Amino acid sequence: MALTFLSKITKPTAAEEQQTEKGEIFAVFPEEIYKTGELGLKDVISPAALEVNPSFLRLGEKFARTIFFFSYPRYLHTNWFSPIINLDKIFDIAMFVHPVDTSIVLRELRKQVARVQSQIQTREEKGLVRDPIMDTAYKDLEEIRDKLQQAQEKLYNFGLYITLYADTEEELNKNESQVKGILESKLVYTKPALFQQEEGFNSTLPLNNDNLLIHNYLNSSPISSTFPFVSFDLTSNKGILFGINRHNNSLILFDRFSLENANSITFAVAGAGKSYAMKLEIIRSLMFGTDVIIIDPEKEYGFLAQAVGGTNFNISLTSAHHINPFDLPPPREDESSADILRSNIINLIGLFRIMLGGLTPEEDALLDRAITETYASRDITPENDFTNMTPPLLSDLALILENTEGAESLAIRIKKYTEGTWAGFLNQQTNIDTRNRLVVFSVRDMEEELRPVAMYIVLHFIWNTVRAELKKRLLVVDEAWWLMKNEDGASFLFGVAKRARKYYLGLATITQDISDFMESPYGKPIITNSSVQLLLKQSPATIDVLVKTFNLTEEEKFLLLESEVGEGIFFAGLKHVAIKIIASYTEDQLITSDPEQLLLIKKAKEDFVKQHS
Repeated sequence: MALTFLSKITKPTAAEEQQTEKGEIFAVFPEEIYKTGELGLKDVISPAALEVNPSFLRLGEKFARTIFFFSYPRYLHTNWFSPIINLDKIFDIAMFVHPVDTSIVLRELRKQVARVQSQIQTREEKGLVRDPIMDTAYKDLEEIRDKLQQAQEKLYNFGLYITLYADTEEELNKNESQVKGILESKLVYTKPALFQQEEGFNSTLPLNNDNLLIHNYLNSSPISSTFPFVSFDLTSNKGILFGINRHNNSLILFDRFSLENANSITFAVAGAGKSYAMKLEIIRSLMFGTDVIIIDPEKEYGFLAQAVGGTNFNISLTSAHHINPFDLPPPREDESSADILRSNIINLIGLFRIMLGGLTPEEDALLDRAITETYASRDITPENDFTNMTPPLLSDLALILENTEGAESLAIRIKKYTEGTWAGFLNQQTNIDTRNRLVVFSVRDMEEELRPVAMYIVLHFIWNTVRAELKKRLLVVDEAWWLMKNEDGASFLFGVAKRARKYYLGLATITQDISDFMESPYGKPIITNSSVQLLLKQSPATIDVLVKTFNLTEEEKFLLLESEVGEGIFFAGLKHVAIKIIASYTEDQLITSDPEQLLLIKKAKEDFVKQHS
């Protein structure tokens, strides 16, 4: 038998078909053969198997059940459907709205009104007691007639179906019971589509096919309350741009000072963009008249300070910048000298606990008395006005301790901070001027052992500055876990968070180690005293702590695990949205900390200098 391949697809002629039957020609169509084995979109998205049961479908390894709504209460309030939409379950929802001819409806309503009115009159003639149900029905019918006649409302055939999914039939039954419980509490009733599960499933597919055809007559108002437009929108009339709402691409414009407190906290893994997001907020806050003070453990904010004309102080053992921990702020109108002095002594004892690795109760009492005597040696007492007086130094305290009975051990332990290499850091008068819109304290070059001490001293100095003059300020504490490692540092940070609102201050706490942060007894209180929370990409090792702390859903958990750089969840008060942080080109050049990008910027600068030299 001869085998002939046709060069193109053509329908065989009658002669060719006759020859084929005789075995003379065998026509093969290559493209048709290819198409018979071609993989289509339906083959890709279809489940491996489909089993149809009276009360559920089995799609591969998944179970599915479609339920329909058949009864609604007399009134439906706005967002009544929100609890179902926000359930932490997997389901599909289909809504079918079929318009009904108003003229036909009005004729039917006229008949219904006449029927109800006749029944009411009959009861009255018989002397029966008034039936509230009939009166309510008559009132509702007349009201809907008036609104339809005046074109204020329209009537529709409304079908609402939900297809639930689960891994087992037991889980499917449990999910259905949960949904029915929520709805029945609102007097909304559902049923499973028995023996119509295939039609129900097809109705909830995105094909716009209403195969169930189970409808209720609803007018415009209740239908509009059903639509699931319940995602939070954080666009306000004032504030700065934090990012883009990933749900609907709207702008997240927000003013942190509009909430009950202006504090924020940011959690993210290293490289997720937490410092990038903070720098972006700093730039935009400066444009709106907010002063910014930063404690920078990794020297990430120096270039930004230089670019905007800010001040950058390098705090280290060899630095020319010094802070005297005995400094006292001038008392405000609502504060007395005694209050200022007492508060500073308490904070100094907290500092010495960090410096000396803890204090016994006896040492605590001795140190309290010694610090009071040290201030008194400079005529700084609760009765005096010490506004223009020079505060004592750490060496003055060491001298008092040496001459105090029982304090010899404290004097020896403090001596390493007053003599030798470490003396230049603590035993000097303050020579720092913070009169600038942006002030950065960099502690990267401080030895790791002294870094918690340095951050505490800087934070205490900033707090005194904040208390001295009422002004709109933002205080940024990056890598706050350094402070949280010590209970006194965590306690002081919590005190700032609680009292910041009084001084028109917003505290922005940033950390990458949530486990260490939450192990502190002050971790949770600092979070609860922060009205704004930003959660960026998280690691699997710490995500469970975050889920428990912020009560996240499974979807939000996986969103944080799978987020790209600069993506996460933004909480503001009771609202929260998925956020994507976006900067303009100019902003990006100022705030980036990507090493590769920084090298490119450095090379571009060098090339520019060479070309113009």
